[in-house]
Amino acid sequence: MLRIHFSDADLARTRLSATPNPFWEIVASLHRFQTRQGRWAYAEWFRTVRHRLREKKLDRALHTVLLPLLPRASYFPDFLTPFEASDGFDAGLEAVLATPASRVLEELDMLDRVVGAPSWAPRLAEARPRQELVRVLRAYYEVAIAPYGEQMQSRIETERAMRCRGLLDGGVEGMLAGLGPTMCWEAPVLRVDYHPAVDRDLHLGGRGMLFVPSYFCWHRPVGLADPELPQVLMYPLLHEQPSASSPQGWRVLEDSPEASLATLLGQTRATALWASAAGATTGEIARAAGVSASSASRHASALRDAGLITSSRHATTVLHTLTPVGASVLRACARGASAARGTSRTGGGL
Repeated sequence: MLRIHFSDADLARTRLSATPNPFWEIVASLHRFQTRQGRWAYAEWFRTVRHRLREKKLDRALHTVLLPLLPRASYFPDFLTPFEASDGFDAGLEAVLATPASRVLEELDMLDRVVGAPSWAPRLAEARPRQELVRVLRAYYEVAIAPYGEQMQSRIETERAMRCRGLLDGGVEGMLAGLGPTMCWEAPVLRVDYHPAVDRDLHLGGRGMLFVPSYFCWHRPVGLADPELPQVLMYPLLHEQPSASSPQGWRVLEDSPEASLATLLGQTRATALWASAAGATTGEIARAAGVSASSASRHASALRDAGLITSSRHATTVLHTLTPVGASVLRACARGASAARGTSRTGGGL
Protein backbone atom coordinates (compact mmCIF):
# COMPACT_ATOMS: atom_id res chain seq x y z
CA MET A 1 0.00 0.00 0.00
CA LEU A 2 1.19 3.49 -0.88
CA ARG A 3 -0.27 6.35 1.15
CA ILE A 4 0.15 9.78 -0.49
CA HIS A 5 -0.32 12.72 1.86
CA PHE A 6 -1.68 15.96 0.34
CA SER A 7 -1.57 19.41 1.88
CA ASP A 8 -3.65 22.31 0.57
CA ALA A 9 -0.59 23.42 -1.42
CA ASP A 10 -0.29 19.93 -2.93
CA LEU A 11 -3.94 19.95 -4.00
CA ALA A 12 -3.35 23.29 -5.75
CA ARG A 13 -0.39 21.82 -7.65
CA THR A 14 -1.95 18.50 -8.65
CA ARG A 15 -2.28 17.93 -12.40
CA LEU A 16 -3.49 15.31 -14.84
CA SER A 17 -1.36 14.62 -17.91
CA ALA A 18 -2.95 15.66 -21.22
CA THR A 19 -0.89 13.30 -23.37
CA PRO A 20 0.62 9.82 -23.07
CA ASN A 21 3.96 9.90 -21.28
CA PRO A 22 6.33 8.03 -23.62
CA PHE A 23 8.66 6.68 -20.94
CA TRP A 24 5.94 5.49 -18.60
CA GLU A 25 4.25 3.81 -21.56
CA ILE A 26 7.55 2.12 -22.44
CA VAL A 27 7.81 0.82 -18.88
CA ALA A 28 4.20 -0.36 -18.72
CA SER A 29 4.37 -1.99 -22.15
CA LEU A 30 7.53 -3.88 -21.16
CA HIS A 31 5.65 -5.15 -18.12
CA ARG A 32 3.04 -6.62 -20.47
CA PHE A 33 5.74 -8.97 -21.80
CA GLN A 34 6.37 -10.23 -18.26
CA THR A 35 2.90 -11.43 -17.30
CA ARG A 36 -0.24 -12.90 -18.81
CA GLN A 37 -2.44 -10.73 -16.59
CA GLY A 38 -4.69 -8.61 -18.80
CA ARG A 39 -3.22 -10.15 -21.94
CA TRP A 40 -6.69 -10.12 -23.56
CA ALA A 41 -6.72 -6.32 -23.49
CA TYR A 42 -3.49 -6.10 -25.49
CA ALA A 43 -3.69 -9.29 -27.57
CA GLU A 44 -3.49 -7.62 -30.98
CA TRP A 45 -0.73 -5.25 -29.83
CA PHE A 46 1.23 -8.16 -28.33
CA ARG A 47 1.12 -10.25 -31.52
CA THR A 48 1.89 -7.32 -33.82
CA VAL A 49 4.73 -5.89 -31.74
CA ARG A 50 6.46 -9.22 -31.21
CA HIS A 51 6.48 -9.67 -34.99
CA ARG A 52 7.77 -6.12 -35.59
CA LEU A 53 10.50 -6.50 -32.98
CA ARG A 54 11.74 -9.63 -34.73
CA GLU A 55 11.61 -7.87 -38.09
CA LYS A 56 13.68 -4.96 -36.74
CA LYS A 57 16.05 -7.39 -34.96
CA LEU A 58 15.15 -5.84 -31.61
CA ASP A 59 13.93 -9.00 -29.89
CA ARG A 60 17.39 -9.71 -28.44
CA ALA A 61 17.69 -6.16 -27.07
CA LEU A 62 14.22 -6.55 -25.57
CA HIS A 63 15.22 -9.63 -23.58
CA THR A 64 18.81 -8.75 -22.71
CA VAL A 65 18.60 -4.97 -22.17
CA LEU A 66 15.13 -3.55 -21.62
CA LEU A 67 13.39 -6.26 -19.61
CA PRO A 68 16.29 -6.70 -17.14
CA LEU A 69 16.51 -2.91 -16.59
CA LEU A 70 12.76 -2.37 -16.24
CA PRO A 71 11.40 -5.47 -14.51
CA ARG A 72 7.82 -5.87 -13.39
CA ALA A 73 8.88 -5.67 -9.76
CA SER A 74 8.76 -3.46 -6.69
CA TYR A 75 11.66 -1.40 -8.03
CA PHE A 76 13.22 -0.22 -11.28
CA PRO A 77 15.54 2.79 -11.80
CA ASP A 78 13.85 6.19 -11.64
CA PHE A 79 16.26 7.76 -14.14
CA LEU A 80 14.56 5.70 -16.87
CA THR A 81 11.26 7.56 -16.31
CA PRO A 82 12.50 11.17 -16.31
CA PHE A 83 10.10 13.96 -15.36
CA GLU A 84 11.29 15.86 -18.44
CA ALA A 85 9.46 13.33 -20.62
CA SER A 86 6.32 15.36 -19.87
CA ASP A 87 7.73 17.75 -22.49
CA GLY A 88 8.13 15.02 -25.10
CA PHE A 89 10.10 11.91 -25.95
CA ASP A 90 13.26 13.69 -27.10
CA ALA A 91 13.34 15.78 -23.91
CA GLY A 92 13.14 12.56 -21.91
CA LEU A 93 16.00 10.97 -23.86
CA GLU A 94 18.14 14.03 -23.22
CA ALA A 95 17.36 13.76 -19.51
CA VAL A 96 18.44 10.10 -19.47
CA LEU A 97 21.74 11.06 -21.09
CA ALA A 98 22.24 13.94 -18.65
CA THR A 99 21.63 11.91 -15.48
CA PRO A 100 24.69 12.16 -13.18
CA ALA A 101 26.78 8.99 -13.13
CA SER A 102 26.55 8.83 -9.34
CA ARG A 103 22.74 8.67 -9.46
CA VAL A 104 22.81 6.03 -12.21
CA LEU A 105 25.11 3.83 -10.13
CA GLU A 106 23.06 4.35 -6.97
CA GLU A 107 19.82 3.35 -8.66
CA LEU A 108 21.35 0.36 -10.43
CA ASP A 109 22.77 -0.80 -7.12
CA MET A 110 19.26 -0.62 -5.66
CA LEU A 111 17.94 -2.63 -8.61
CA ASP A 112 20.62 -5.26 -8.00
CA ARG A 113 19.72 -5.51 -4.31
CA VAL A 114 15.97 -5.78 -4.94
CA VAL A 115 15.68 -8.07 -7.97
CA GLY A 116 19.15 -8.39 -9.46
CA ALA A 117 20.71 -6.26 -12.19
CA PRO A 118 22.54 -7.45 -15.31
CA SER A 119 26.33 -7.61 -14.92
CA TRP A 120 26.85 -4.93 -17.56
CA ALA A 121 24.50 -2.43 -15.91
CA PRO A 122 27.17 -0.37 -14.05
CA ARG A 123 28.66 0.59 -17.42
CA LEU A 124 25.58 2.79 -17.95
CA ALA A 125 27.32 5.36 -15.78
CA GLU A 126 29.56 5.94 -18.83
CA ALA A 127 28.47 8.08 -21.77
CA ARG A 128 28.82 5.61 -24.65
CA PRO A 129 26.85 2.68 -23.12
CA ARG A 130 24.12 5.11 -22.10
CA GLN A 131 23.96 6.46 -25.65
CA GLU A 132 23.48 2.90 -26.86
CA LEU A 133 20.68 2.43 -24.30
CA VAL A 134 19.00 5.58 -25.60
CA ARG A 135 19.26 4.20 -29.14
CA VAL A 136 17.52 1.00 -28.01
CA LEU A 137 14.81 2.96 -26.16
CA ARG A 138 14.13 5.03 -29.26
CA ALA A 139 13.96 1.97 -31.52
CA TYR A 140 11.59 0.18 -29.13
CA TYR A 141 9.40 3.30 -28.82
CA GLU A 142 9.10 3.64 -32.60
CA VAL A 143 8.00 0.01 -32.94
CA ALA A 144 5.87 -0.59 -29.84
CA ILE A 145 4.49 2.77 -28.71
CA ALA A 146 4.45 5.45 -31.43
CA PRO A 147 2.16 3.54 -33.86
CA TYR A 148 -0.52 3.47 -31.15
CA GLY A 149 -0.30 7.17 -30.30
CA GLU A 150 -3.75 8.15 -31.57
CA GLN A 151 -5.42 5.25 -29.81
CA MET A 152 -3.70 6.13 -26.52
CA GLN A 153 -4.48 9.83 -26.92
CA SER A 154 -8.16 9.07 -27.48
CA ARG A 155 -8.35 7.04 -24.28
CA ILE A 156 -6.55 9.73 -22.30
CA GLU A 157 -8.91 12.40 -23.56
CA THR A 158 -11.82 10.25 -22.42
CA GLU A 159 -10.20 9.87 -19.01
CA ARG A 160 -9.58 13.61 -18.72
CA ALA A 161 -13.19 14.35 -19.64
CA MET A 162 -14.36 12.04 -16.86
CA ARG A 163 -11.95 13.48 -14.29
CA CYS A 164 -12.95 17.04 -15.25
CA ARG A 165 -16.48 16.22 -14.18
CA GLY A 166 -15.21 15.27 -10.75
CA LEU A 167 -13.12 18.44 -10.69
CA LEU A 168 -16.10 20.66 -11.55
CA ASP A 169 -18.34 18.98 -9.00
CA GLY A 170 -15.90 18.67 -6.10
CA GLY A 171 -12.63 20.42 -6.91
CA VAL A 172 -9.33 18.53 -6.92
CA GLU A 173 -10.58 16.34 -4.07
CA GLY A 174 -13.55 15.39 -6.22
CA MET A 175 -11.18 14.43 -9.01
CA LEU A 176 -9.04 12.34 -6.64
CA ALA A 177 -12.14 10.61 -5.30
CA GLY A 178 -12.96 9.38 -8.81
CA LEU A 179 -9.61 7.75 -9.53
CA GLY A 180 -10.75 4.29 -8.37
CA PRO A 181 -10.90 1.38 -8.28
CA THR A 182 -7.20 1.07 -7.34
CA MET A 183 -7.10 4.39 -5.44
CA CYS A 184 -9.18 5.59 -2.52
CA TRP A 185 -9.32 9.22 -1.38
CA GLU A 186 -9.66 9.66 2.39
CA ALA A 187 -8.75 13.32 2.88
CA PRO A 188 -5.96 14.25 3.12
CA VAL A 189 -4.54 10.85 2.05
CA LEU A 190 -4.80 9.00 -1.25
CA ARG A 191 -4.48 5.27 -0.59
CA VAL A 192 -3.06 3.43 -3.58
CA ASP A 193 -3.21 -0.31 -4.25
CA TYR A 194 0.50 -0.67 -4.94
CA HIS A 195 3.00 -3.48 -5.41
CA PRO A 196 2.48 -5.92 -2.50
CA ALA A 197 6.14 -5.65 -1.47
CA VAL A 198 5.76 -1.90 -0.89
CA ASP A 199 4.22 -0.30 2.20
CA ARG A 200 5.12 3.35 2.63
CA ASP A 201 3.94 6.90 3.18
CA LEU A 202 4.76 9.64 0.69
CA HIS A 203 4.53 13.24 1.89
CA LEU A 204 4.41 15.60 -1.07
CA GLY A 205 5.49 18.63 0.94
CA GLY A 206 3.78 21.21 -1.25
CA ARG A 207 5.16 19.89 -4.56
CA GLY A 208 1.88 18.45 -5.77
CA MET A 209 1.69 15.45 -8.07
CA LEU A 210 1.36 14.72 -11.76
CA PHE A 211 -1.10 11.90 -12.47
CA VAL A 212 -0.34 10.05 -15.70
CA PRO A 213 -3.12 7.86 -17.09
CA SER A 214 -1.51 5.00 -18.99
CA TYR A 215 -2.83 2.79 -21.76
CA PHE A 216 -0.38 -0.05 -21.07
CA CYS A 217 -0.46 0.06 -17.27
CA TRP A 218 -2.48 -2.83 -15.87
CA HIS A 219 -4.26 -3.06 -12.50
CA ARG A 220 -1.87 -1.29 -10.10
CA PRO A 221 -0.55 2.28 -10.28
CA VAL A 222 3.22 2.78 -10.37
CA GLY A 223 5.24 5.73 -9.11
CA LEU A 224 8.81 6.83 -8.47
CA ALA A 225 10.86 5.21 -5.74
CA ASP A 226 12.81 8.34 -4.75
CA PRO A 227 10.57 10.61 -2.62
CA GLU A 228 12.80 13.62 -3.36
CA LEU A 229 12.05 13.68 -7.08
CA PRO A 230 9.11 15.58 -8.63
CA GLN A 231 6.31 13.13 -8.00
CA VAL A 232 4.48 11.24 -10.73
CA LEU A 233 1.93 8.46 -10.43
CA MET A 234 1.10 6.34 -13.47
CA TYR A 235 -2.28 4.67 -13.19
CA PRO A 236 -4.18 2.32 -15.50
CA LEU A 237 -6.93 3.28 -17.88
CA LEU A 238 -9.78 0.83 -17.64
CA HIS A 239 -10.19 -1.63 -20.51
CA GLU A 240 -13.58 -3.16 -21.19
CA GLN A 241 -13.86 -6.60 -22.75
CA PRO A 242 -15.22 -6.45 -26.34
CA SER A 243 -18.83 -6.60 -26.40
CA ALA A 244 -22.28 17.65 -24.64
CA SER A 245 -24.07 20.12 -24.96
CA SER A 246 -26.10 21.03 -27.96
CA PRO A 247 -29.48 22.47 -26.91
CA GLN A 248 -32.65 20.39 -27.15
CA GLY A 249 -34.61 21.12 -30.31
CA TRP A 250 -31.32 21.93 -32.08
CA ARG A 251 -32.02 23.08 -35.64
CA VAL A 252 -29.34 22.67 -38.29
CA LEU A 253 -28.63 25.30 -40.93
CA GLU A 254 -28.62 24.20 -44.54
CA ASP A 255 -24.91 24.91 -45.09
CA SER A 256 -23.71 24.03 -41.59
CA PRO A 257 -21.38 21.09 -40.84
CA GLU A 258 -24.21 19.61 -38.79
CA ALA A 259 -26.40 19.46 -41.90
CA SER A 260 -23.95 17.36 -43.93
CA LEU A 261 -23.40 15.05 -40.98
CA ALA A 262 -27.15 14.67 -40.48
CA THR A 263 -27.49 13.70 -44.13
CA LEU A 264 -24.85 11.02 -43.64
CA LEU A 265 -25.84 9.63 -40.23
CA GLY A 266 -29.34 10.87 -39.60
CA GLN A 267 -30.28 13.75 -37.34
CA THR A 268 -30.17 11.90 -34.00
CA ARG A 269 -26.83 10.20 -34.53
CA ALA A 270 -25.31 13.40 -35.87
CA THR A 271 -26.45 15.17 -32.70
CA ALA A 272 -25.00 12.38 -30.58
CA LEU A 273 -21.65 12.60 -32.37
CA TRP A 274 -21.43 16.38 -31.97
CA ALA A 275 -22.38 16.12 -28.30
CA SER A 276 -19.63 13.53 -27.76
CA ALA A 277 -17.04 16.04 -28.98
CA ALA A 278 -17.12 17.63 -25.54
CA GLY A 279 -17.77 14.37 -23.71
CA ALA A 280 -21.39 13.46 -23.02
CA THR A 281 -23.24 10.94 -20.91
CA THR A 282 -26.06 8.88 -22.37
CA GLY A 283 -28.53 11.14 -20.59
CA GLU A 284 -26.93 14.27 -22.05
CA ILE A 285 -27.09 12.79 -25.54
CA ALA A 286 -30.75 11.99 -24.96
CA ARG A 287 -31.48 15.57 -23.91
CA ALA A 288 -29.50 17.07 -26.79
CA ALA A 289 -31.28 14.90 -29.37
CA GLY A 290 -34.70 15.01 -27.72
CA VAL A 291 -34.99 11.22 -27.46
CA SER A 292 -35.37 8.71 -24.65
CA ALA A 293 -32.33 7.40 -22.74
CA SER A 294 -32.78 3.92 -24.23
CA SER A 295 -32.88 5.37 -27.75
CA ALA A 296 -29.76 7.48 -27.03
CA SER A 297 -27.99 4.36 -25.79
CA ARG A 298 -28.81 2.51 -29.03
CA HIS A 299 -27.54 5.40 -31.16
CA ALA A 300 -24.37 5.61 -29.07
CA SER A 301 -23.85 1.86 -29.56
CA ALA A 302 -24.14 2.30 -33.33
CA LEU A 303 -21.58 5.11 -33.30
CA ARG A 304 -19.27 3.05 -31.09
CA ASP A 305 -19.58 0.01 -33.36
CA ALA A 306 -18.64 2.27 -36.29
CA GLY A 307 -15.50 3.37 -34.44
CA LEU A 308 -16.61 7.01 -34.12
CA ILE A 309 -16.93 7.20 -30.33
CA THR A 310 -15.62 5.35 -27.32
CA SER A 311 -17.59 4.76 -24.14
CA SER A 312 -16.27 4.44 -20.61
CA ARG A 313 -18.26 3.45 -17.57
CA HIS A 314 -17.70 5.18 -14.23
CA ALA A 315 -19.99 3.91 -11.45
CA THR A 316 -23.50 4.21 -12.94
CA THR A 317 -22.53 6.74 -15.62
CA VAL A 318 -21.32 6.02 -19.15
CA LEU A 319 -19.31 8.82 -20.78
CA HIS A 320 -19.03 8.96 -24.57
CA THR A 321 -16.13 10.74 -26.28
CA LEU A 322 -14.76 10.86 -29.80
CA THR A 323 -12.23 8.43 -31.21
CA PRO A 324 -9.57 9.85 -33.57
CA VAL A 325 -11.80 8.67 -36.46
CA GLY A 326 -14.83 10.45 -35.01
CA ALA A 327 -12.85 13.65 -34.53
CA SER A 328 -11.63 13.43 -38.15
CA VAL A 329 -15.23 13.05 -39.37
CA LEU A 330 -16.31 16.20 -37.54
CA ARG A 331 -13.30 18.15 -38.82
CA ALA A 332 -14.00 17.01 -42.38
CA CYS A 333 -17.66 18.06 -42.10
CA ALA A 334 -16.65 21.47 -40.77
CA ARG A 335 -14.14 21.96 -43.60
CA GLY A 336 -16.70 20.84 -46.19
CA ALA A 337 -19.33 23.26 -44.90
CA SER A 338 -16.80 26.09 -44.86
CA ALA A 339 -15.78 25.35 -48.45
CA ALA A 340 -19.44 25.20 -49.52
CA ARG A 341 -20.12 28.62 -48.00
CA GLY A 342 -17.04 30.03 -49.74
CA THR A 343 -18.16 28.63 -53.10
CA SER A 344 -21.62 30.08 -52.60
CA ARG A 345 -20.21 33.55 -51.88
CA THR A 346 -17.89 33.55 -54.91
CA GLY A 347 -20.43 32.07 -57.30
CA GLY A 348 -18.40 28.89 -57.86
CA GLY A 349 -16.32 28.11 -60.93
CA LEU A 350 -12.56 28.07 -61.41
